[in-house]
Amino acid sequence: MKRLVYAMVCASAVMLTDVSLAAIKKGPVKEPAERSAAARPAERKSPAAKPQTAKSPAAKSPTVKPPTAKSPTTKSAAAKPSSKKPSAARPAATKPAAARPSASKPMAARPPANKPIAAKPPAIMPPAGKPPAMNPYRREPYVGALAIDARTGRLLFADGADRPARQASVTKLMTALLVLEDIKAGRYGLDAQVGAGPMALRMEPSVIGFFDAKAKRPVTWSVDTLLYALMIRSANDAAVALAEHSAGSLDAFVARMNARAKSLGMNSTVYYNPNGLPPNAAKKYPWQSFNVTTCYDQAKLAREIVLHHPQLLRYTSQKTWTMPNGQTIINHNNVMRMDKWKIVNPDGTEAVDGLKTGYIDAGGSSVVLTGRRGRNRAIVVVLGSASANLRDEHARSLMSDALSAL
Repeated sequence: MKRLVYAMVCASAVMLTDVSLAAIKKGPVKEPAERSAAARPAERKSPAAKPQTAKSPAAKSPTVKPPTAKSPTTKSAAAKPSSKKPSAARPAATKPAAARPSASKPMAARPPANKPIAAKPPAIMPPAGKPPAMNPYRREPYVGALAIDARTGRLLFADGADRPARQASVTKLMTALLVLEDIKAGRYGLDAQVGAGPMALRMEPSVIGFFDAKAKRPVTWSVDTLLYALMIRSANDAAVALAEHSAGSLDAFVARMNARAKSLGMNSTVYYNPNGLPPNAAKKYPWQSFNVTTCYDQAKLAREIVLHHPQLLRYTSQKTWTMPNGQTIINHNNVMRMDKWKIVNPDGTEAVDGLKTGYIDAGGSSVVLTGRRGRNRAIVVVLGSASANLRDEHARSLMSDALSAL
């Protein structure tokens, strides 16, 4: 009996050793991710998959991942089922293998079951509205342009010359004309001293100032100095001071400006102030609107000046000028002052010697030019350009062509 038991024990030991060696030599099987469960029918029939129920997560995926090298006994049991009852020492055989992620669907691609996918918020469209309206007083390349023969008034070029424009500081040409007419009439002289009233002191740049900071007292300027400041520096306080000195009040002078415009045939021009500043939202200024004009009207005004009051060219032709207090002021007329815009006559003289520029945001950049070549003189008007460069480019081109045509 002892020999029989000993023989049975030896036989069992040999069988277990053969199974273990076979599993180690073969090793775990690595299958490509694209292999489907249908390609592995033997695994679907594996006893290890039978304990799974419909409620088990394995029911959702028929794929069973092969065992790894860490549990060779599980693979052996699945390949060669034993007639004996499974022992408690091999729990891996009953563990649902499909609880691991499927090879064809990585876990990273699946959101957690208890965390819903956040919906992408819809794009917020800007509210529909009308595009901003174009400013009719400021355009590319300009609102209007014109060129004439100053001596005869013959029209050389016109484009939008009858369109209304906001001339800004070009307004000061009418202010200067009335002052020169006062001087010619003997009402006062160039050496008359002019101070600033409360309205002149409110003006914003450009200004020359009517207060001496060092002496801490108000100052006065001669009419001659104020005309230089008006034409070269485009001083807004100088315009108001001259207006009040000439007519006694700002309103009276503006009335004279409009009357003189009518007498010159400037029927599309209306003045509200002597300097061209826009109305102020804070009611800092008393005027209620913008000065308006056309190229035709400004050509009439310029022709009146160069034919009957050519002394104004003494002021407008200065590129820079030093005031009595030592302050140097610079002319805003780029076509006359800057080398890249200059027009040189065949005899070597510079052609342009006036007249006035202007700019406000609501009216763009404007200029009234005059230039001579020999005995001939031309007048060019460009109003309402979108930029100073556009204004100067077209004004120079028109002046060059006009002088060549005379």
